[in-house]
Amino acid sequence: MLPDTPERMIVGISGASGVIYGLRALEALSAIGVESHLVATKAAEMTLSYETGMKPSELRARADHAYKLPDVGAPISSGSFKTRGMLIAPCSVRTMSEIATGVTSSLLTRAADVVLKERRRLVLMVRETPFHLGHLRTMTQLSEMGAIIMPPLPAFYAHPKSLDDMVDQSVGRALDLFGLSWDGTRRWGEDIKEGRRPAAARPTSA
Repeated sequence: MLPDTPERMIVGISGASGVIYGLRALEALSAIGVESHLVATKAAEMTLSYETGMKPSELRARADHAYKLPDVGAPISSGSFKTRGMLIAPCSVRTMSEIATGVTSSLLTRAADVVLKERRRLVLMVRETPFHLGHLRTMTQLSEMGAIIMPPLPAFYAHPKSLDDMVDQSVGRALDLFGLSWDGTRRWGEDIKEGRRPAAARPTSA
């Protein structure tokens, strides 16, 4: 990351299940003093209601700046607007596929395309399973283009005690990829010591 890069980051939220990842990312960025720029799809707003009961206005209130999906003239649509990069959490297969083809039909995918062309960090928390061959080929193509594919998988070595713990660990590890450190992340060798597992976590003998 260049030394004069502003402390600002783009957060995209698509309509895949797991809108909580985007919400927690916005909260984490606020906690560490990084300016957040949010763009969410209409499907994301529907998922927000289904999964959290929140209104779109409550989601937008968690960001420093929020943009409407059709607003292709927003600052984040231009490479001259410097950011650390973009996290899409969660990232749907449709959004992933649009970015891979370069046929960007909204501000969300346009911003992602800009991040790639400017050689900034793009992290996609892809939410789908199982993957068919087309999904895997699309992810390979994106990886070759410079994106990082990071499905939000639970880190059981961190001994999560709740879904919130699992979400926080995934969000924290995603922020690590931007060179950002957040207290919600538990780290091996620091917070987690080898050989010091809780008794309930120790496997029983066969």
